[in-house]
Amino acid sequence: MTTPQALQRLLTWLSPAFPVGAFAWSAGLETAIAERAVHDAATTRVWIDGNLHHGGLRTDAILLAHAHRAAGDPHALGELADLCLALTPSSERHQETLAIGTAFLAAARAWPSPLLDNLPANCPYPIAVGASAAANDIAIEDAAVAFLSSAVQSQVSVAVRLVPIGQTAGLAVVAALEPHVTALAATAVAASLADIGSIAYATDIAQMRHETLGTRIFRS
Repeated sequence: MTTPQALQRLLTWLSPAFPVGAFAWSAGLETAIAERAVHDAATTRVWIDGNLHHGGLRTDAILLAHAHRAAGDPHALGELADLCLALTPSSERHQETLAIGTAFLAAARAWPSPLLDNLPANCPYPIAVGASAAANDIAIEDAAVAFLSSAVQSQVSVAVRLVPIGQTAGLAVVAALEPHVTALAATAVAASLADIGSIAYATDIAQMRHETLGTRIFRS
């Protein structure tokens, strides 16, 4: 089980105040809003829910769980990092996961652990979080729940600012997706790498189309 001290670290790492720059990225949601695929609270919830069940968030959660178990194996972590990058559908999404992962590791070194040296220099975000959680005795499922909750909150924040849907409606979306986050975390912990698969084509295309938007606030 995650101890209270380790839980404090997890809450710090996945909070909006942790200096990883996640606020600058939308993972393609800005495109969906610009093209009116996402235009209110209901469509925001559907978009994020689809990514949880069928898209990159599901993939990231599975990779995070495997990185947690492989924290002591530099070769395995390198292989997981390569797989994670190979599964990113767009150049901006590739940049996003590397930029946030690099920033996360730099900040997480405030809690020193020799296991962090096992991670590759170019480390995607879910791999960095998974291995760091293991290095700090944070339970694998707790790490997955926190990672996914943070991702959902980040996406809702984009919708609050751009649609806009308002803070109250945004919190309602977060609350409605809580059971989906819990279920996906449990699934990810039990999943093999062979279980990875994505059919969130709209999200993938939105990520690819983002760099062609005439006006862009976010970097992805």
